[in-house]
Amino acid sequence: MKHINYRFVLRLLLVCLISGSAWSQSQIDSTKIVKVLSFNILHGKTMKGDFNLDVIAKVIIDANPDFVALQEVDYKTNRAKKYDLVTELGWRTKLSPLYGRAMYYDGGEYGEGVLSKHTFLNTRNVPLPHLKGDEPRAALEITTVLPSKDTISFIGTHLDHLKLETNKIMQAKEINKVFSSNKYPTILAGDLNAVPNSNTMNILESFWTASYDKNNPEPTFSSENPTKKIDYVMFYPKHRWKVLKRKTICDKIASDHCAYLVTLQLLD
Repeated sequence: MKHINYRFVLRLLLVCLISGSAWSQSQIDSTKIVKVLSFNILHGKTMKGDFNLDVIAKVIIDANPDFVALQEVDYKTNRAKKYDLVTELGWRTKLSPLYGRAMYYDGGEYGEGVLSKHTFLNTRNVPLPHLKGDEPRAALEITTVLPSKDTISFIGTHLDHLKLETNKIMQAKEINKVFSSNKYPTILAGDLNAVPNSNTMNILESFWTASYDKNNPEPTFSSENPTKKIDYVMFYPKHRWKVLKRKTICDKIASDHCAYLVTLQLLD
């Protein structure tokens, strides 16, 4: 009877287990991976007080996202030197730009921007409700096709900044109402000006699934000394998305907000 080398057998089993684990991890379809960045760009003004779109663009380029939701985006205002900010950032980052007006302001317009690695099938800009005399807000949506041939929608928004939640609550309810009928898996990203467990976030999370760690919500404001989380990436339906990674990017010069980067996997 031949002697069995148990040490060899154990080593062989270990190699098989490690190889199997690596093979399993490699099975994630890269064409279904979506990197989403939410970034409030303070209308192009850096924390040095100057106007430097290259500094803002570098944050985006380094993050290498598939989609970017930009807030506080100026379109040909006097303070932004008559630049179309989202188009300028699209050119610098080699991403397709889309602008959505929330209101007229300072000789131009002020609103949301979306940057995308993928072309647009459809777009729409949805005005959000607000009390008379307060700043208008909007939700800017694109529908696009991933390399996997899956169609998804992506929404960038910026909710009211006032401490009183009245406008934010109306806006959260409107977002739920309008986009709950979406045909495709959808991602919502933006500066929501609301902290976890606030009335606003509870309303949104009654429909959307948030990507942040509920036990450790990393703060996103301010970039110099982050103390509260107000920037988010959310998705619907829950069973179609999986959170793979989260990262808060706090560039103290580019903006007063940290950028929030989330890597998602679209599930079958």
